[in-house]
Amino acid sequence: MPRYVFIYHAPPMPTDMAPPSAEEGKAMMDAWYAWAQKVGDDLEDLGVPLGGGQHVTPGGVQDSTREVAGYSILNADSMDAALDLAKVHPHLNMPGGCTIEVHEAMPLPDAAT
Repeated sequence: MPRYVFIYHAPPMPTDMAPPSAEEGKAMMDAWYAWAQKVGDDLEDLGVPLGGGQHVTPGGVQDSTREVAGYSILNADSMDAALDLAKVHPHLNMPGGCTIEVHEAMPLPDAAT
């Protein structure tokens, strides 16, 4: 079964914005866990939040210009099936215009011997 990587994007949190309350945080995580339960055994890795990204090029290192907020890895029968799961993901309901990228994890080509 193909593997898919969900990459979660979110705008940077303004420094003057108050963090979510404990109740808001719990409600958000409850929604994520409900989605994970829907995916079931096909969810390989729920992932973790990410922050402080650095963009590395041959010319050097700079702060990432695109906020990658986290990732998940799951199995699905097809890209369409993976997209159906992404469309109902609670990340899309978070404030600020959060989005999800879905990529198929492609197998590595055989190494030349």
